[in-house]
Amino acid sequence: MFELRRLRMLHELSLRGTLAAVASALSYSPSTISQQLALLEREAGVRLISPDGRRVRLTEQGMALAAHAARVLDLEEQIKAELQTMNPGVAVVRIAVLQTAAISLVPTMLSLLDARDRAVRVEIEQVAPEEGLFELEARGFDLVMAEQYPGHTREHRAGLHREILGVDPVRIALASDDDAASIEELADRPWVMEPAGTAARQWAVQQCRAAGFEPDVRYELSDLVAHARLIAGGHAVGVLPDLLWADVVPAVRLLDLPDSPARELFTSTRVASATHPHITAVQSALRDAFAIFAGRHAASPDD
Repeated sequence: MFELRRLRMLHELSLRGTLAAVASALSYSPSTISQQLALLEREAGVRLISPDGRRVRLTEQGMALAAHAARVLDLEEQIKAELQTMNPGVAVVRIAVLQTAAISLVPTMLSLLDARDRAVRVEIEQVAPEEGLFELEARGFDLVMAEQYPGHTREHRAGLHREILGVDPVRIALASDDDAASIEELADRPWVMEPAGTAARQWAVQQCRAAGFEPDVRYELSDLVAHARLIAGGHAVGVLPDLLWADVVPAVRLLDLPDSPARELFTSTRVASATHPHITAVQSALRDAFAIFAGRHAASPDD
């Protein structure tokens, strides 16, 4: 009989690659993780990990057991979801959201949940989609809100279920007194963009390249409110989503990009827990919150 906690540790190691990373994710010390994996090796009767320089790697048997561990953890989630349906009570749902969602959607989502009298304790963290989707696989979150851009669809990962929320127009943001009429006129301007490696950064750079220039990315910030303030002050130009302006009048001038592109927003859950009643309740409230935003946006004339 394998101890579930140790199987979870092995599964985490298969995802994260180091004992220190597993220890941090599960709130144990690295020595505790090492000891528990040694006990799991005794239970299995085979070598599961081997030294690899300063790191460790899974043996062939370790990889096989880690794959089985993932299925066992999925089954555990399915059982919990079924039991929760039979005996509803307060449950924690851990969510990772984009900054724009935290600003514009989360307050409405929480109000909707309160009005529906759902016994849900929602814990929210603002996390980049790349990190959030990884942590979703690792069971660090129950639901993740992410984005993808035209021509840049995110990987469809086995074991994750995706639901589209809707589309969010993305436009060039300029200082209110900037009279530029197209992206081509911004080739010599300083730009503010999100950090390298993010989908937003890759897409924004591609828009500049398609317009015939390499952007001078002088400011690299993950905070889109900071983007807006730099732009409003005339220090940079950038590309910002309309969701940022859900409840405020933009202090910048917005300029449409060619073909009026929009990012696609979606939620992702693990397949094993996608039908959990509290997760579906949160997902429904988030979907309705986005619909409210979309309705307001459609009713408001463009700047």
